This record gives sequence, structure tokens and C-alpha cells, in this order.
Amino acid sequence: MQTSLSDAPIFEQSVNDIERQLRARMKAGVPVPAPVDAGGGYTHEQHKQNGKTIYEAGMLYELTGDPQYRDFAASILMDYASLYPGLGLHPQQKEQSPGRLFWQSLNEAVWLVYAIQGYDAIKPDIDAATQAEIEIGVIRPMVQFLSEGQPETFNKIHNHGTWATAAVGMAGYVLNEQDWVEQALLGLDQSGEAGFLRQLDELFSPDGYYAEGPYYQRYALMPFVLFAQAIEKNEPERGIFKYRDGVLLKAVYATVQQSYAGRFFPINDAIREKGLNTVELKYALAIAYDLTSDTSLLDVAAMQDGVVPTPEGRVLAHDMAAGMATPFNFKSVLLRDGPSGAQGALAVLRSGDERDAAAVVFKPTSQGLGHGHFDRLGLIYYDDGHEVVADYGAARFLNVEPKNGGRYLPENESWAKQSIAHNVLVVDQQSQFGGDWKVAQDHAPRMLAFEAGGNVQFTAACFDTAYDGVSLQRLVAMVPRPRGGQYVIDVMRARSDAHRSYDLPVHFKGQLIETGFDLDHATEKLIPIGTGNGYQHLWQRAVSQPLDAVSNMSWLIEDQFYTLTFAANAPVTAYLTQLGANDPNDNLRREQALILRANAADADFVSVYERHGRYDNDEEITVFSGGSITDITQRVEGGTTVYTINDMSGGQTFIIWADDPAPQANHSIMLDGETVGWTGPVLVWRPEN
Repeated sequence: MQTSLSDAPIFEQSVNDIERQLRARMKAGVPVPAPVDAGGGYTHEQHKQNGKTIYEAGMLYELTGDPQYRDFAASILMDYASLYPGLGLHPQQKEQSPGRLFWQSLNEAVWLVYAIQGYDAIKPDIDAATQAEIEIGVIRPMVQFLSEGQPETFNKIHNHGTWATAAVGMAGYVLNEQDWVEQALLGLDQSGEAGFLRQLDELFSPDGYYAEGPYYQRYALMPFVLFAQAIEKNEPERGIFKYRDGVLLKAVYATVQQSYAGRFFPINDAIREKGLNTVELKYALAIAYDLTSDTSLLDVAAMQDGVVPTPEGRVLAHDMAAGMATPFNFKSVLLRDGPSGAQGALAVLRSGDERDAAAVVFKPTSQGLGHGHFDRLGLIYYDDGHEVVADYGAARFLNVEPKNGGRYLPENESWAKQSIAHNVLVVDQQSQFGGDWKVAQDHAPRMLAFEAGGNVQFTAACFDTAYDGVSLQRLVAMVPRPRGGQYVIDVMRARSDAHRSYDLPVHFKGQLIETGFDLDHATEKLIPIGTGNGYQHLWQRAVSQPLDAVSNMSWLIEDQFYTLTFAANAPVTAYLTQLGANDPNDNLRREQALILRANAADADFVSVYERHGRYDNDEEITVFSGGSITDITQRVEGGTTVYTINDMSGGQTFIIWADDPAPQANHSIMLDGETVGWTGPVLVWRPEN
């Protein structure tokens, strides 16, 4: 479909912005310096920019036919053809997969993915001698370096391998080197044990969930969809977008679903600021829209700042301007994990399809390889456009050179990955699997339930291998609150044959307003709450006496109050903590948490979150009604545990948990004068008044 620029103003604006920036670079000249700096340093950033400049100049030449853009792209490539043959490994080489232009070969592959597209756009219109110099000087040696020069990375089932295979395969199509394409698709030995197709098999679940989580899913999407697009254009008979029941398109939709208020869920090694407005997702949306014509994707594209300068981006912008967008269905969804969908799942419960509707993220997933955190069965709670109960994400200042050269900080290992840094039960102040991701990678939780779409939604899972001799079980539910909004109910259980110390952290955002229990505050001296596994980074600010009754805590986020009401089957000691201990380089954000500690063999924590009242600075009106939960009780009948939550309206919510974990087992129990039957281990039931 051809459209004029005037019919696609967003595309026109994006092209104008690129053109303005390119003209400024053309006037100033483009340095091609010898590599010196690690990530975030001058030479690193300059080479990154140059790869994108080659691409953008090629795209503008293709769009406008103006030869100055062709010549500009060619001149930069010629400079690299002079520089690259003389380079050894980067002087700041990363210990894993060092590059030549960059400190790690990942960046080299990204550079080539951009540059080869720019070269493809200008190649037909530059002379043979220039083509030969560019190809012999930089493209061919870079392809060799990224493939045969680094077989361990090229054949790796990992996002680094995805970028490398995409770069080599796309270059193969442009230079008519089919052997490169086959190596990219099937691995260096072309056996199919590695390569792009194997990555599609291993890294995505049948639902399009990516093993490392949404942050790395959006990063890997770009090489996946760009190389797939090249395959589709050059060898449509492969049917790449139909491969594995269309798993690449499923991955695009799954990436969007793993976001709230425009930001990705910050699970595993994630930079919290990343969201839907990323260049990788811009390419993915444009290509997906070209393939599907799904107008709900236009709604997502409208959240982004501009579109990509491609024919697909142009059509997408045209249809946005024509008012063809329909609302994207942000919904409750279960995204199975693992190649066959049998390694747990990521569960998302949403109270509605509004962008600021309440949402709960529940994480009984696989480990997520080396970027995974030790937080299986963890949760995040969003509401009213905000993170209410938060995940820290990664400890990293990406490409900020003074902060460890832009690398992951030491605190990523000592804090951000540790179990206590997440909203998950911690046993004996140790992290899951002793903090060993290679051991953790061999184990996955088991889903017990996922019920969504009705007034009462819930999901549950269990995990028996995170700690020796301990079974962890968790249920998260979202049920209507009589006074409006939702109750978010969390039942966290541990079963052990020995006495244990159990800590349930709640990393809450906002300003603490009040607690329904007394606290002894540290007013003269702060000490860390522990000595290792992340505890050494938490200042102990206050501690309660053991609590053996229902208790609560309230806090304020902007103009809304939140109350957590909680109870346990054993006395609980509450700690208020602040992050920042043993942090001499100020690498950690100063965040807060409530930690509930119980000592028992079996532990049951029941927590209910709710939003209420309002705080209006302009009108100087405050409505603080406090929580509406009046009681939480627990009783056992035969092989079933019943947790009852009572609220001020006289309503009751029952969480019913059978000891028999069989998914097809039928159960029944008498509750509130009614016989309640269900199938599977758990049920959430709220009788209508």
C-alpha cells in the first residue's frame, strides 16, 4: 500500500526528525574513532550512533531518492572498511564474548543489523569498486568474526545468539551468501542444533513468552522480527511467520501484555524505565501490523513517540491518522513458560481493560537463565496507573560509564537478584536455590489454577524445590470490593517438616501513613537487618512486638490511600526497612519495605490490599476511611483449609485449599449454609449478598 507523507503526519514527523539530525551530522562530519571505551564511553556511543546513521541514511535514500543520503551512508561504511581490518579485540573487552568495535560482540551484532539494512538500500546504486571495498573491508570480516570467530556466542540459545544470527543471516541475503543464511538459521554446522530456528524453538513458549522476561523479550524482538522479515521477503516458502503456530506474532502481543501504564513489568534483570516506547517494539508493531492488519496494534503504536522510517511504518502511521485504531485488549492472561509450555507461567490478573485498571503480576515462571532473579512465586501489584507493591528490577545504570562502566553493578548480585529484594516468601533468610541460577534453571513451579474474566479472578501455583524440605504455595485473587474497586488477596503458604524462619517482604511505594500496631523505631543508630543474601543492604528502621491478631498498615500514593490487612497462623514480627546499607558507592535506590517474620514449621500468611479514600491537595479535602477488612480467619476441615475474609459490608470471601493437589480431583465443603463444590486444589468463592 502506498501512502503520501501528508496522509501519514506521524510518519512525516518521524522522517523530518531523522532528516534534521542527519543533516546536522553531515555538516559536522561523522567520526569513526579507534575503539577505546567500554559501554557508555565516547567511542562506544559514537560507533552505536554511526551504525544507526548508516541505516537512517539508507532509509532516507530509499524514501526520497536524494543521492546525498546514499553517498553519506557509503562514506561512513568506507571509513569502517578502512578501520575494521586492523582491529584486534577491544581494549576494554568484556570477559564474555569480546568484540572488536565494541567491548562485547553483542554490540557488534547490533551494529551490523542496522548497517546491513542501510547498505542494502544503497547497494544497487553505488559502483562495483565501492561495493567491493565495503564488503571486503567491513561486512565480510565482521560476519566471519560474529560467526566462525565466536562459535560459542553464535550457537548460543540466548539473546546474544539471536542478534548474531540475525546480523549474519541478513548480511547473507544482501551479499547473496546463502551459506551464511543457512548457518544463521541452523547453526554453524547447519545441523539444526543451534541457530535462529532453534532459538525460536527454545526461547519462546507456545504463548510467546520469552524465557528471560519482558525486558529482554523486547530487546530480542528486534533481531527476531527483522531477520524474519528478511526471510519472508527472500524465501517466503519458508513461512517463517507461521513457524510454531505463529510464535513470533504471539511474542509481539505477549510483549505488549507484559506492560502496565506503558512500562514493562520489571521482572528479572530489567531497566525499570523501559516500556512500549522502545525502538525494538516500534519495528515489531509495524511488521506485525503489516502482516495482520489488526487495528488494535494502532492503539499501542499511538503510545509510542513516532514510527520507524520503513514502508511498514508509513502504512501504520497512515492508518493511525485515518482513525482506524481500536482499543488494545489489555486483559487477564496466562503466558505459559518453557518451549512446550510446561515450565510454569507468568500470570496477569487485570480488573478491566483500562490502562490504569488494577493489575497483579504473579511469577511462577522458569528461572530465566542468567538474567533471572530468585523470586519464583513473586508478585507485583499495580493500581490507578501506579506500582503499589513493586519489583526492584536490575541494579544497573545502563551505559552510564561512572557506574561500573554501564555494566550490571555488584549490587545486582548482592541485592537485586536475591529473594528478599522481591515480594516472595524467604526461608531462613536464604535465597531460592542458594542463589545459584544454574541449579535453579532445572526446576520450575507447577500451576494449580488460573481463573479469569469473571468478577472473581484467581491464580495459584506451588514450588517444592526452591528450598530443601519446604513446599511453597501461593494464591493471588482479585475480587470486587463492595465500596468500589477491588480487593487483591494474597495467600502465601509454606509447608515443612522442620521449624523455619519465614520472611514475607512487601516492597510498597508511597508514603507510610499509619500502622495498626506499635513499632519501636531506631532513632539513634541504624543497623542492617542481616549479614548476607541481600539482608545486608536493608537498614532496620523499626520493629514490632510479635503480632497474633489481624493487623494493618496504610500508605499514600499521590491522591489515593492503600491499606494492607494481614494475618498469619503464627505470631508475626513486623519490620520496617530502608534500602541503602552497605552501599558505599550509592548504587541502590532508597526504597522501603515491610517484612513480616514468622517462626514455625508450617506458615500461612493471608494479606488483603485495597484502595480507598482520596487526598486532594487543591481542594484541601482528605477522605481516609481506612481498610474495610474486619477479620481474617483460618480453619481446617478434613483435608481442606478454609481462609475466611470478612469486610465491613457483611460480605465474606472464602479461599478454599485442598491438600490433594490433583488438577482433576473433585471436592465439596459446606460453607455459609451452602454446599460448595469445585475441581482442582483451590477455589475462591464470594457468595452474593
